[in-house]
Amino acid sequence: MTETVPPAADPAILAQRALLDSLLTAAIRAAHPDLALPPHLPEPSPGRLIILGAGKAAGSMSAVASRFYRQQHGLGDDRIVGLAVARHGYGQDAPGIHMVEAGHPVPDEAGIAATKEALRLATEAGPDDEVLVLLSGGGSANWIAPAGDLTLAEKQAITRAMLRSGAPIGEINTVRKHISRIKGGRLALAARNARRILTLAISDVPFDDPAVIASGPTVPDPSTLADARAICERRGIPLPEEAVRLLNDPNNETPKAGDPAFARAEYRIIARPIDALNAAAAGARAAGYEPVMLGADLEGEAREVAAEHAVAAKRYRQAGQRVALISGGELTVTIRGEGNGGPNQEYAMALALALAGEPGISGISADTDGTDGGRGHATDPAGGIVDPTTLARARAAGLDPAAMLDQNDSTAFFAALGDLVNPGPTCTNVNDCRIILVN
Repeated sequence: MTETVPPAADPAILAQRALLDSLLTAAIRAAHPDLALPPHLPEPSPGRLIILGAGKAAGSMSAVASRFYRQQHGLGDDRIVGLAVARHGYGQDAPGIHMVEAGHPVPDEAGIAATKEALRLATEAGPDDEVLVLLSGGGSANWIAPAGDLTLAEKQAITRAMLRSGAPIGEINTVRKHISRIKGGRLALAARNARRILTLAISDVPFDDPAVIASGPTVPDPSTLADARAICERRGIPLPEEAVRLLNDPNNETPKAGDPAFARAEYRIIARPIDALNAAAAGARAAGYEPVMLGADLEGEAREVAAEHAVAAKRYRQAGQRVALISGGELTVTIRGEGNGGPNQEYAMALALALAGEPGISGISADTDGTDGGRGHATDPAGGIVDPTTLARARAAGLDPAAMLDQNDSTAFFAALGDLVNPGPTCTNVNDCRIILVN
C-alpha cells in the first residue's frame, strides 16, 4: 500500500514493512460493508423500503443493500427508493438509490441538495414504509442542512475553525447538531410517521457512541445548546450572528430521550474500530508477533500520543520482546504551521522522531477510510509508514524532520521519502489504525 519501498533497505526492514501493509489491509477488510452489512439487513416491509445513506461508506453500504434486496427478495424500483451521499470519489452504483458525492470534511452545495432530498423522502414515509438509514463516519459533513438562515459559507467557516482548533470529534459534532436541520435526532423527527426507522451504522468514533456517529441523526441527543456555546467559547470559534442566535434559541434544542419520534426507531452498530484492530492483531500473531492492544478509542494530540507509543516500543525492544503495538481511535492535530497532512501522518512523523532510528522497530499509521486530513480529495494519502532508516533517509534528502513537524508538513515529508500510505477510497471507515512492530 505504500507508494515505493526504499531500494537499499535491509531485508528485515522490508519484511516488517510488507507485514505492516498486509495488517492494515486486513484491518480495513474486516470493517467493509461487504462482510459487515448483510447479516443485519431486515426483511422488507409491506410498503416501500426507503434507504437513506450518508458518510464515507454510504456508497458501498447502499450498493450492498440494493443488491441484497433485489437478489434475495426480488424487490424492484417500485419498492426500493432512496438517496445516499458519500464524499467525493466514494460513490458506488446502487440501483434504485440516487447516489450523490459531496464535500468532506468541509461541506458543499452538493451535500445541501442531497440532504434536502433525504429529508423530503423521510417526511413522505408512511405507516407501511420502512426507513433504512445507513450511516458511517463522514456523514456529518455529507448531510448538511443549515438551520435557520445560516448560509453554507458560514457553516463551512465554522467547520474549518473547529478543525483547526484541534477539537475532538465529539465537540465538533455537538456544535454541528445545534446548527442543523438533520443532525442530533432531527432525521428521526422527519421520519416519525414511518412503520420503523432502522439505522445500521459503521462506527468511526471513540467508544462507539451513536449520538456522535455522523452527529446522531436518528437518536436522542444528550448534548445541549449550552454545551455547544461553551465549546465555541473555549475553542475561540468565531460565530456569525445567525449561529449565535441559533445557539441561544431554546426552541432550537435537539430532541431528547423520550421524544415520540424515537418510539419506532432502532439502532445497530455493524462494524466497530475494535473489529479492524482484532483483524490486525490476528495477522500479527500469525506472523510471530504478540499483539499488545493500546486501545481502540484513543484520543489526544497526534504527536504526543506518538511520543508515548515510542517509549513503549523501546521498552519492549529492550526487554527482548517481539510485539505488535496496535491502537485505534481518532487523534487530533492543532494546526500551527502552513503545511499539509493529517493526524495519522503527523503521528507517524512524530513517531519517527521519537524512535530516532531505533533498530528493529517499524510502524504504520493510517485512517481506514483511505484519506487522512488532506484537501478533501479521494487521492489524498491515508497515512505514513516509518522504519529505522526514516530519519537518515530524510536528512540525506535535505529534509529537516523537526522543522517540518513544527509546520504540520507531514505529507511533504512522507511524499519525499515515498512513504505515504495511499490505498485510495476504501469505502469503509472505522478511523485510525496504528501498528508498531517491535522485533
